[in-house]
Amino acid sequence: MIPYMERTRTYYSTLGYPAYLWAHFDDVPFVRPQAPVAESKLALITTAAPYQPELGPQGARAPYNAAAKFFEVFTTAVTPPPDLRISHLGYDRKHTSAEDSATFLPITALEQAVQDKRLGAVAEQLIGVPTNRSQRVTLEQDAPNALAAFQKLNADVALLVPS
Repeated sequence: MIPYMERTRTYYSTLGYPAYLWAHFDDVPFVRPQAPVAESKLALITTAAPYQPELGPQGARAPYNAAAKFFEVFTTAVTPPPDLRISHLGYDRKHTSAEDSATFLPITALEQAVQDKRLGAVAEQLIGVPTNRSQRVTLEQDAPNALAAFQKLNADVALLVPS
């Protein structure tokens, strides 16, 4: 077992920040799906970033690359699968490599679920949500923009795949 919560607390403490306050909500704005998942259109929401070769290493086993971060919600076509990467994220590079993009962008598995009739459809675009470490910006800017993108896709359910 990898103690991610404790490692996150230690990381922020080492940087001189006060104890990290995990996001929490009294009212959670989720609702039950109107239809079974097998009849629903799913929107994929990811924290992976579009590959930008001019911004340095971003592939599998790349070191942390803050230059590759993005700061606004985006949408991009699901077909063909977009070239999204996670070098801008502070994931555990000791225990994973990011070589298998299906671990953070499960488009093929979702399409298989549609073929197997376990999922109604995959929305034609996915939604990219930034990870800027600000709960305020996430609540006031990114979450409303992601919701607007979700509604524009006329999706029924969302799958958030944080990287």
